[in-house]
Amino acid sequence: MTTLPTTRATRAPLVRPPLSPPSLARAASTIVWRNLLHIRRMPEMLLDVTVQSVMFVLLFAYVFGGAIAVAGSDYREFLLPGIMVQTMVFSSAVVATGLTNDLQKGIVDRFRSLPIPRSAVLVGRSISSLIHSSIGVAVMGLTGLLIGWRIRNGVVDGVLAFLLLLLFGFAVIWLGIWVGSIMRTVEAVQGFMFTVMFPLTFVANTFAPTESMPTWLRFVAEWNPISAVTQACRELWGNGLPAPADAAWPLQHAVPVSVGWSLLLTAVFAPLAVSAFRRRSRD
Repeated sequence: MTTLPTTRATRAPLVRPPLSPPSLARAASTIVWRNLLHIRRMPEMLLDVTVQSVMFVLLFAYVFGGAIAVAGSDYREFLLPGIMVQTMVFSSAVVATGLTNDLQKGIVDRFRSLPIPRSAVLVGRSISSLIHSSIGVAVMGLTGLLIGWRIRNGVVDGVLAFLLLLLFGFAVIWLGIWVGSIMRTVEAVQGFMFTVMFPLTFVANTFAPTESMPTWLRFVAEWNPISAVTQACRELWGNGLPAPADAAWPLQHAVPVSVGWSLLLTAVFAPLAVSAFRRRSRD
């Protein structure tokens, strides 16, 4: 009787430990890069912050500028801070449209299937939208330099004004995320955001002084957060006189009020946006 040869003991297969899920910062940065790649592949996505920004500056400076008198300042210098603030406000519409589009196409569902923090989608979307709007501010700044706008109060105040713009832009982006999470279609988002944002940016001191407005409208305009941020940027850049003595309290203390409005809007809309996004992504 033949005996079978002894076989070598089978070695246990190596089992790799499961990969740990990426951190919030790493996942958010990946989503930011994904959104920026869309811009590189579709440069027309920058039309709203390049061509449209230049068009706004030139139209208001040369078409309407001659009809609007500003005490103690050239209208072009008065104009630039207002248009820059308007661009940051419109960033809320950009992020709302992009988020709704991702939800409609099921891209958010794909993100949910990955081992990443769910909040990374919102953080990545908000940062990429802020970068998108910052490009528009840079384009408008270069255009303003060509038509006579200058920063007259030094580097420190000039940088502080730009940081204030970014802080306010980050605050209104959470408003856009909230709207993008509760609206079902891109068309609904666009209709809602521009119906709200256009009056909000024009009933302010963005393009004309508030002194010539009717009393009730001036009250609304001067308590508008956009007016405070615009006035703060004008004061920090040296683009005009301080607020008149009869102006509302927010314009008399524009810089701290702008910081306060930004923090308040973030505190209100960030939780609403996160809650609405969680409900929507579970549908």
